[in-house]
Amino acid sequence: MKVNDVELVMSAVDPKQYPNTGYPEIGFLGRSNVGKSSLTNVLFNRRDYAHTSGQPGKTQTLNFYDVNHQLYFVDVPGYGYARVSKQEREKWAEMIETYLTQRTKLRGVVNLIDGRHEPSDYDIQMRDWLDYYNIPVLYVATKVDKLPKSKLKQQKEMLQNKLELQDNEKLVMFSAKTKVGKDEIWNWIEDKIKA
Repeated sequence: MKVNDVELVMSAVDPKQYPNTGYPEIGFLGRSNVGKSSLTNVLFNRRDYAHTSGQPGKTQTLNFYDVNHQLYFVDVPGYGYARVSKQEREKWAEMIETYLTQRTKLRGVVNLIDGRHEPSDYDIQMRDWLDYYNIPVLYVATKVDKLPKSKLKQQKEMLQNKLELQDNEKLVMFSAKTKVGKDEIWNWIEDKIKA
């Protein structure tokens, strides 16, 4: 999809605040600082549209981006960030769970993991949770430009095994720097919003 028009239309913490235009939605999940903003900037074809931050835990609301007046990208707060209070984490978890389990416009989620390392316990928990709720997921391993090319295939196999991905579950190796994986991600999103 060629993105001609993108606008942050809403930051919501409660279902009453969600947009009601009826567009299909794709959620973006991942641990704090895994590269969600960098990925969305590449998909939007904009340099700094979704603000990237060196400070983990920056996103604290569900941010709805209107893309071409056809769909919403929903940036979800990063999971697994320890530097906020337990109470704050519980509040985020409830907000995220409500959105992911009750939003009928949600067509699927793009779940980002750091492609340089083994999946964290948080990544595995999120994978189990998404599986339990039967939410369509595209797994995206970020920052793969930092890996030697000779290791990419091996790293991808390790990530697929650790995440216990089934044959129908896809993992895309992605780099915001080289834009590798961008088209595969868009293909998955377009497929989901047509459904």
